[in-house]
Amino acid sequence: MRVEIWSDIACPWCYVGKARFDKALAAFPHREQVEVVHRSFELDPGRAKDDIQPVITMLTKKYGMSEAQAEAGEDNLGAQAAAEGLPYRTRGRDHGSTFDMHRLLHHAREQGRRPELLDLLYRANFAEERSVYNDDERLVGLATAAGLDEDAVRRVLADPEAYADEVRADEREAAQLGATGVPFFVLDRKYGISGAQPAEVFAQALTRAWDERSPLTLVDGDAEVCGPDGCAVPQS
Repeated sequence: MRVEIWSDIACPWCYVGKARFDKALAAFPHREQVEVVHRSFELDPGRAKDDIQPVITMLTKKYGMSEAQAEAGEDNLGAQAAAEGLPYRTRGRDHGSTFDMHRLLHHAREQGRRPELLDLLYRANFAEERSVYNDDERLVGLATAAGLDEDAVRRVLADPEAYADEVRADEREAAQLGATGVPFFVLDRKYGISGAQPAEVFAQALTRAWDERSPLTLVDGDAEVCGPDGCAVPQS
């Protein structure tokens, strides 16, 4: 069974939602037979690399809320994250373009290190003091900590077209599936789950998707086949 997860590093509910899904998956009896594929989604596609704002400022401008409301929202998110065992800085974080991070995540996928890099990027953005935005050296450090080759990472960051098509393809696919926000979970291209649902909801969805998998329908025929005992030889 395949589970695809569209998310963005700048999305706090993606950070929390991933922890809740991981908790449900860890308790799922068939977890070894579940393939998890992380896909790209930008909350601010096209945002300039050097367009960086404090999160509180971004929230007041984008959503028209007061600074007190924005801070209360961050406090709530901090509490939600803490309930999942996640560190979360409610003040002093930045918001900016995540395009380079998504490009690096596609590179990491080719190297079999995407989960490691994703976790490091989330923690760096939500829990650590140094910003991850418009700082190539910061991204190089995180990528190498995830097990990627430093020179290869630098080449990706130096070429703005590297993996750009892959990021955009993920985003187009999300739109085709009806995703208007993230996190967005798709189970076997049959069930979609929007938002950072409780772990119990993810557990129920995993069980339902597993139980409803369509068995393979065989079409009978007399054609020759090869098997453990050898190949059938037509008799003349």
